[in-house]
Amino acid sequence: MSDTHAHTVRFVRETMLPPQDPPSSQIGMVRWGRENLFDGPLNIILTVISLLVVLFLIMEMGPWFANSIWNANSLTECRQILDGASGACWGVIKDRWPQLMFGFYPPELYWRPVTALVLLFVAISPVLFPSVPKKVLYFTMVYPFLGVWLLWGGTIWGPVSVALGFVLGYVLVRATSQLSTLLSAAIVVILPILYWLFLAGPLVDALSAIAPLESQSVPSREFGGFLVSLVIGVSGIALSLPIGILLALGRQSNMPLIKYVSVIFIEFIRGVPLITLLFTASLLLNYFLPPGTNFDLILRVIIMVTLFASAYMAEVIRGGLAALPRGQYEAADALGLDYWKAQRLIIMPQALKISIPSIVSTFIGLFKDTTLVVFIGILDPIGLANATRASSDWQGIYWELFIFIGAVFFIFCFSMSRYSMSLERRLKTDHR
Repeated sequence: MSDTHAHTVRFVRETMLPPQDPPSSQIGMVRWGRENLFDGPLNIILTVISLLVVLFLIMEMGPWFANSIWNANSLTECRQILDGASGACWGVIKDRWPQLMFGFYPPELYWRPVTALVLLFVAISPVLFPSVPKKVLYFTMVYPFLGVWLLWGGTIWGPVSVALGFVLGYVLVRATSQLSTLLSAAIVVILPILYWLFLAGPLVDALSAIAPLESQSVPSREFGGFLVSLVIGVSGIALSLPIGILLALGRQSNMPLIKYVSVIFIEFIRGVPLITLLFTASLLLNYFLPPGTNFDLILRVIIMVTLFASAYMAEVIRGGLAALPRGQYEAADALGLDYWKAQRLIIMPQALKISIPSIVSTFIGLFKDTTLVVFIGILDPIGLANATRASSDWQGIYWELFIFIGAVFFIFCFSMSRYSMSLERRLKTDHR
């Protein structure tokens, strides 16, 4: 038996070979390059062309960046320092830094927008990062009113009276929970609006007479630069998501009135350019208000930008709702949940998870569209860049201003994009 086995099997290894490293062509940058840059003739040609383009840009723009001038008070002084050489004059950024950041905001009050920006990051931290204590959400609810008071100043009782309207709405939600959905929604919406229209103003006057807690007011015409972009962008992003969710649910409602109102609003707003809505906010909106009404221009712009973004957000959310299988709705019904509990606990979390890339794309587009306010006379970074180029000191400067503005917008937009990717990975629980 053993002799037969010895004749049929020539060699049997009695010891294991030690492990060996993989070939160098199958690890690290070499493998990545083979798979992504040199995988086939077409990829090789495109890679070579791309490398040549990058090399050309480096050779052409490298000396321009290398000869950068940071300490100059005018373009003429910059050219004298360069002495005929090609170079970037970044002195315009250093010279006009306060205007590019804050516009014509009073310099002695710069601490107010800076404080508002720092507190903004504190307010959004529990929303963006689950490790932050949930008690910070109380500050998140207070921040919008605190931020308005920090930026515009005036009496503290103005934001307080507006906040009381939302408190009234919350109390009405709890008090009308046993009524029909349509009647409850009507009460919750109409009564706070009536309060803001007829009672908020007298309440502010009464409280100001008792305790005049006021700070120096800053009119909206003194806002500018990236301060305007952040105020409009952050406000539009924060308001468009909840309004878009309500519009998406309204479009799928079985109630004809709510459904048709939502559909008409969404289709009308999506069919009108944003610049048209901005001109409406700037020129036409005051004609529909009572005589003597002073409706802040930036507030008007925020309202129009929010409405515009909400219509697109509603379609994004509706796509997420349509992607859910019917079984999720049936599961909510089987658990005995009412409409709002089913949406809050089962349907909407899954729809928002599916829609994260499209939601963030809408946010990024909204933030970049804030530069359109230059057409209605608000000096955003683009408007201030044009004003700077028209001055006698910096007449003729071009690339430096727009490269800087583009870089700042890229940082904000890229940060939002990377956060959305990390959020997708954190919520990707289907294969764990």
